[in-house]
Amino acid sequence: MMDAKLKHLEFIQGVVNRLASASFQMKGWSVVLVSALLVLLAGSSRQGFTDFFVLSIPILMFWALDGYFLSQERRFRCLYDHVRQLKECEIDFSMTDPADTGSLGGPVGRWFGATFSFTLLVFHGGLALLALAVARSLGSGP
Repeated sequence: MMDAKLKHLEFIQGVVNRLASASFQMKGWSVVLVSALLVLLAGSSRQGFTDFFVLSIPILMFWALDGYFLSQERRFRCLYDHVRQLKECEIDFSMTDPADTGSLGGPVGRWFGATFSFTLLVFHGGLALLALAVARSLGSGP
């Protein structure tokens, strides 16, 4: 008799998996694009801080997108927990949490909290620090 509940949980888990995959792809594309820009900028005669600003655009863009996917993944995990506790007769296959149990108050707060979570801060912040270090070394070259 738990078929409807299990199917609903599978739907939600599928969305969580796709969001996690998108977040992983954001990290991969960020590294690839920043690496390609570093190679292109290494041969240019620009100043180091100009290079950093060019590199910071994709870093910030992918950081923001990664934060968005993580905030959505957290919302669907809350929905999963909500559906897990429902009785079989209450299953309506809704993909939105009626209680909106997401943390940090509102969509902007959830996005901001996810964007500056420890894992994203270490990954994207580390990439930004690496870009700054490389840009400084390119700017002080021969």
